[in-house]
Amino acid sequence: MSGLSALFALTTWQIAADGPLRGLDERAGRALVGHGPRWLTEFFADLGNMQVALPVLACAIGWSLLRGRRWEVLGAALAMAAVPLLVVPLKDWIARPGPLTDATGYYPSGHAATAAVAYGASALLLAGRARPAWMMPVTAVLLTAVTGIGLVLRGYHWPLDVLGSWFLCGLLLLLPYGLVSRSRRRSSSRTPSC
Repeated sequence: MSGLSALFALTTWQIAADGPLRGLDERAGRALVGHGPRWLTEFFADLGNMQVALPVLACAIGWSLLRGRRWEVLGAALAMAAVPLLVVPLKDWIARPGPLTDATGYYPSGHAATAAVAYGASALLLAGRARPAWMMPVTAVLLTAVTGIGLVLRGYHWPLDVLGSWFLCGLLLLLPYGLVSRSRRRSSSRTPSC
């Protein structure tokens, strides 16, 4: 937790204070924009749209509710609700211009945050339910990663906009992770041993 907090604070400070990482970030971002097939990078970037990511989380929530996992669902829903509550004021405060525009409000990336929490919380809700067990977390990481890659390659965000969102959302996912872990420990302690 402290590592994610420190990385988020460092990234935010560098962007807000126009530190050396910001210059490096902008040079890297300019070098990356336009690479890759447009249709593919746009598809990747679109995975962070609410219209795509939220239905995935809604399905995981519905499935978990049917199995009586109310606390886990509450944690996932609260983490997702926290995304706009934290990201929007940060965007206004930092007022970072985008890679291809002078308009501001690009740090942290809302699309990267939406993808990270929606896919991450879905994986937490469904973890241990799918076989092989690694499938859900790996899928969530891949979906989140390709979303960030698409956002940068399309020129919608600078690389640190995406990384900053991931650091913030790693912190947000601690709530559903804690509730999922607690719930599974409780249910396994009630399982009779042979």
